[in-house]
Order: sequence, then C-alpha cells, then structure tokens
Amino acid sequence: MSASVSAPVSSSGNLKIGIVGFGTFAQFLAKAMIKQGHSLRATSRTDYSQLCADLGIAFFSDVAAFLGADNDVIMICTSILSFSQVLKSMPFHSLKQPALFVDVLSVKEHARDTLLRVLPEDSDVLCTHPMFGPESGKHGWRDLNFMYDKVRVREENTCSSFLKIFEIEGCRMLEMSCTKHDELAAKSQFITHTIGRILSEMDIESTPIDTKGFEALVQLRKNTESDSFDLFSGLYVQNRFAKQELKNLELAFEKLKHKLPKRNVEEQEANQ
Repeated sequence: MSASVSAPVSSSGNLKIGIVGFGTFAQFLAKAMIKQGHSLRATSRTDYSQLCADLGIAFFSDVAAFLGADNDVIMICTSILSFSQVLKSMPFHSLKQPALFVDVLSVKEHARDTLLRVLPEDSDVLCTHPMFGPESGKHGWRDLNFMYDKVRVREENTCSSFLKIFEIEGCRMLEMSCTKHDELAAKSQFITHTIGRILSEMDIESTPIDTKGFEALVQLRKNTESDSFDLFSGLYVQNRFAKQELKNLELAFEKLKHKLPKRNVEEQEANQ
C-alpha cells in the first residue's frame, strides 16, 4: 500500500462507503446512508448487481477491484460465523489508501481481535453494534441503541462522519469497550435469543385465552425465529461470557424445579 494517510473526507462530510456482504441487514443500513447523501459500493458472495443498480450502488463481483475503489470506510456485514474467513480471504494489498474498517457484528471481542490480527497496520478500526434491525427499526432509528468502540482510530474526521450517520437518525450513542459489550450482551441479547429458541422448541402458539404476558412470549418466539440459527450459534460460540450465562440459566431452572415440590409439601403440612 502506498500512502500512510487517508484522503480527507469531503467538506460536506459525505463518505465513500464500501460494504462487504450485502444481505438483509446491510441493505437496511444502506438505505439510511444513501438517504443522507453518502456514496455506496458493495461486494458480496451473492450477485446483488441488479438490486444495487436499483439503489444507485456500485456492485463489485471482484473483491480486489472493490478494495481498490477509493473507499473512506469499509463496513463488514457478514455473519458472525463467516467473519474471520471472509476477512482472511480479502486481498488487502489492493487497497490504494488506508481506510476505516467497521464491523456490525453482535459480538465484539471476536470482531476486534480478528480485525486487528488480519488488517494492515495502517487501517483504522471501529467496532460497532447497531442494536436493532429491519423489524425493530422499520419505523426509524430514534432512541435505538448504537454501541461503538474506537479500537484504533487515527483519522478522526472519517470516524466522526461515520458515527454521525447514526446520530442523525436519532440513535442513542453508547461508547463502551468490546469486552464490556460482550459481558452485557450475554446477559441480555443472548438470554433473549435462548429463551426465544426454547419457546420455539416447545412450539408455543396463541390460544383463545392468552394473557398479555403470553402474547409477549409468542411474539418473542416469532422474533427469534426470524433470525437465522447461525446468529444464535455465533452469539454463543464467539462470546466467551455466553457459556456462563447458559449455565446460570440451567442452574436457575433447576432451582425453580426444586422449589415447586418443596412448596407443595409445605402447603400439605399446613393443611393437616
């Protein structure tokens, strides 16, 4: 790679953003970026050339040509399980200038460690987690959480311009370390997905006498099933805190089971 300093962002703050992996989530994010006037280009294993043409996005089937396309930001939108493999396969020698690499995975230590290990030393790294998706964000992103960690940022203007995309949309901007994110996500997102998958295995369905609480459980099942099982697997395999939370859930279930017969015995004794 030639230069060690990236080209300045335009005075308007508009970015040239390259997207790796143009699936449903990337398409969802791209629409807001286009609306704000940013220039997008994409590459993906699947041929999205027609969809990109419809959206005004340049599509590259050749990854080397994509990397050489003068991107300010390269946003990696692959699955958790394929993230490392995709990055390792990319010909980074094709980069004409340093860029800000951004990930949007639901696990952050894995993303951070992989990016720092694989990327050229002069590439900046911003780890993010937009904590919403096409369903929860279909009416806008206002007050939805956006977590980020400036892992290795030297070109502040580019980083600030990228974060501003989410600020403009009204996101609640949360700066925290990748480690803290994974610790909290294991207690929240992973547990949510686990309960949803359990409900799916139980095949729960609406009944004529549903309470509001049960309606929420049915909706949780539906929301969870709309995500791939690969996502759930990734939340477990690539978050070191998830394993303990699964153990905690199992222990809590066992404690609850033991309380039930004990309570019955106490009631029987009280009625004698």
